[in-house]
Amino acid sequence: MKITLVPLIILTVLILSACRKQADTIANIYVKDEASLLVESAMVVLYGENTTGLPNQIVVFDTAYTNSEGMATFDYNYLYKPGQAGVAVLSIKVQKDDKSGIGIIKVEEEKVNEETVFIQP
Repeated sequence: MKITLVPLIILTVLILSACRKQADTIANIYVKDEASLLVESAMVVLYGENTTGLPNQIVVFDTAYTNSEGMATFDYNYLYKPGQAGVAVLSIKVQKDDKSGIGIIKVEEEKVNEETVFIQP
């Protein structure tokens, strides 16, 4: 009886651990001006760059606008596959009227990743 119970317990633990719900992979970009004030309605572009020197298609090129808290949110659940180590390192380009700024964000799996970009004329 004990011998057949052990494999059943092991199988149950494996099944339950395999059914773990994937957490969200999010990138939040905060935009501030030269006075460190949050900027609303700034255009934020996240994009991948070719670092291999080989001609290939850039997979990520997303645009969002900052909200009243100066934050633009990007959902990268579609990029992350369970078991994958890391998701992407993306370039950031921000534009609002005559002000702009650049930055980089490392998007890690199953977490809320955040970066702040300062814009200036």
